[in-house]
Amino acid sequence: MKKYSVDKVRNYVGGKWTASANPEHVTVTNPATGDRIGDVPVGSKKDVDDAVASAKSAFQTWRDVPVAARARYLFELRNLMVQNYDELLSICTQEHGKTFEESKGDVWRGLENVETAIAMPSLMMGQALEQIASGIDCVSQRQPMGVFAIIAPYNFPSMVPLWFLPYAIATGNTVVVKPSEQVPFSQLRLFELIEKIGLPAGVVNTVNGGRDVVNAILDHKDIAGVSFVGSTTVAKHVYERCGVTGKRVQALGGAKNFTCVMDDCDWEKSIANIVDSAFGCAGQRCLATSVVVGVGPAYAKLKAQLAAKMKEIKVGYGMEPGVTMGPVISAKHKERVLGYIERGIKEGAELVVDGRSCKVDAHPNGHFVGPTLFAGVKPEMTIAQEEIFGPVLSLIEARDLDQALSIANAHHYANQSSIYTSNGSTARRWCKEIDASMTGVNIGVAAPMAYFGFGGNKQSFFGDLKAHGRESVAFYTQNKTTISRWW
Repeated sequence: MKKYSVDKVRNYVGGKWTASANPEHVTVTNPATGDRIGDVPVGSKKDVDDAVASAKSAFQTWRDVPVAARARYLFELRNLMVQNYDELLSICTQEHGKTFEESKGDVWRGLENVETAIAMPSLMMGQALEQIASGIDCVSQRQPMGVFAIIAPYNFPSMVPLWFLPYAIATGNTVVVKPSEQVPFSQLRLFELIEKIGLPAGVVNTVNGGRDVVNAILDHKDIAGVSFVGSTTVAKHVYERCGVTGKRVQALGGAKNFTCVMDDCDWEKSIANIVDSAFGCAGQRCLATSVVVGVGPAYAKLKAQLAAKMKEIKVGYGMEPGVTMGPVISAKHKERVLGYIERGIKEGAELVVDGRSCKVDAHPNGHFVGPTLFAGVKPEMTIAQEEIFGPVLSLIEARDLDQALSIANAHHYANQSSIYTSNGSTARRWCKEIDASMTGVNIGVAAPMAYFGFGGNKQSFFGDLKAHGRESVAFYTQNKTTISRWW
């Protein structure tokens, strides 16, 4: 695939590509090779002010465009994404480090949200009832609210902004997207495609930058709501600040995902599935298996079979054939992950597979950490408590299903969970009693399709209405009820 590079990333405001008001830029490199991709602006409050002003102005007319006409723009975007699919995959792999195959999931899942939002004429329908009292009818309708902001993370450069943008504009709102400054290029290319579909100027805007840009979004009086994905620390900040400034907010935070394995599972398929869940995207995804709880005799089998299967993982540059796991996002994050491995050793966990010395000879400047497995992990250990967001898997032993549920539900995160079993009663109980709001049965990554809600519980989610589907439609609209009587 062609090497992707730009000089300096620009903002897209009011239908035009514009330079940031802040001349300061930082360089973004390919995490597998160390090669420079381009420079991204640090950003400024003025950038946000300009984008919001453009979006606010556009909202006045966009809200009155018929919903079917709004949806037709998404037909065009969907077709352009399909036509440029391989290029979008290539950019995603080069800026993030995930494999080309993993980028397929990133881009396609985003595209599925575009497809789902195309059904907005049905999704946005209200309710009506005649004769609620003598001569009185009642109609309830959903109406757009104004300007919404989207603050995206680095781990899914293509997908996550599309969890929000299609629903926001199809419901009649306008948007300002703030990509992660670590991976701005997938959104840069997406907005180049969006420019081609002919949306009215100001309906969609993108601003680049870091913390100052985020805070300017949170404090802006003309932003009606914020959709955020990132760490729990920042999610709390976003949630609290939006509360102070009166914004709607859906803030998806961190995770520590527990997978329960019963001895009656299909072992060959289960082991392959768990390894893929734990080490896909180098563990940098909010639905990755982080802790495996082996129940009874399953624990010893897991320890041996996981270690054997992990040896099949080929670490390297995701654009090269045969590679099944890429690097972590940066040198700083690599040191963070290695620090957790050291902490696990210090606290007494058994290091079964050690990924600390992983090197890829062809790419000495890449940020590679090999797949790592700890056994004998106790629930109170740091590696079982904190989100590592890297290729590190912890194995805990439980005597029975009761203890497995107790261990998982004691955790402050509750994003995703899975169970591997051939017993329907066991699976049903796990799904009923687990706190995590996204649950898989013999599924390693329990990612709901775009037409189902997406979001966790406890410290994994802050807000009331989650992403995707009908919940997303409700988030981006307000309900207006009209009660009529004609004399």
